[in-house]
Amino acid sequence: MSEARGAAKSPDFDLTFQPAHGEAVPVAEHVQRITVNNPGPFTFHGTNSYIVGDRSVCVIDPGPEDEAHFAALMAALAGREVTHIAVSHTHKDHSPLARRLKAATGATIVAEGPHRSARPLHAGEANPFAESSDLDFVPDIALGDGDVVEGDGWRLTAILTPGHTANHLAFGLDDRGIVFSADHVMAWATSIVAPPDGAMGDYMASLERLLERDDRIYFPGHGGPVKDPAAFLRGLRTHRRMRERAVLERIRAGDRLIPDMVKVIYATTDAKLHGAAALSVLAHIEDLVEKGEVATDGPPRLSGIYRLA
Repeated sequence: MSEARGAAKSPDFDLTFQPAHGEAVPVAEHVQRITVNNPGPFTFHGTNSYIVGDRSVCVIDPGPEDEAHFAALMAALAGREVTHIAVSHTHKDHSPLARRLKAATGATIVAEGPHRSARPLHAGEANPFAESSDLDFVPDIALGDGDVVEGDGWRLTAILTPGHTANHLAFGLDDRGIVFSADHVMAWATSIVAPPDGAMGDYMASLERLLERDDRIYFPGHGGPVKDPAAFLRGLRTHRRMRERAVLERIRAGDRLIPDMVKVIYATTDAKLHGAAALSVLAHIEDLVEKGEVATDGPPRLSGIYRLA
């Protein structure tokens, strides 16, 4: 799920992705991608499911409850044993179909855990992404950072990457330099980081963790591959730091309310996406308050009044 895109300098985004909805597209040896036909402002052309393996396989992010996508998955899996279903995080465009796929195949569902917020709700605060969250999801096996899931000819390592959600995992096919980066890193846009579901401090730390690795390609949850991960990660880090500076500049200029900051920082963004943009600004402000650079009365919230500390 992407954030609203604005005017600050960003990585070189790739919008050339061809989704081939419902088709099993080979993207690497023994790796296929099937894209759900659920396009939108936060999903691009749709959610990507991946099949990893040959005769014995793992399905990564089976996607939303979608009849056509379920049929496409089952057709692609015909004649093969599905041993595992790996779920990156519990937004409804990624995880709900796991239950139906498990019932059809007997596979074991693995993920970090059930959905949870990155922090407790403040008094009177509602979670704007509650309806987008799969609150019924419970994995058969909970994975920690570095835990391994393996089958016939494949071995996936769980990479804890909170930020977009508290329970976000990427999966590394480490012997091949491949990472299934889900919504943490995508070639077409930056990921939305929206409190209380996500946290900017966590997101930035997760970028640094991935920068410590030496991977050759990422296959994300939406859009096409990230072909130069290290350069792209550095671009994302720069983009986020520029957003942070833009927030500080608006407060320094006299803006006290998030909507006023959004109007300037996201001046070139469709106004319909300003709600998501406001959550992104809030995520930066939460991080800045925690670092002691911005102050407010009470906990940071969308309706808060902000000043330099």
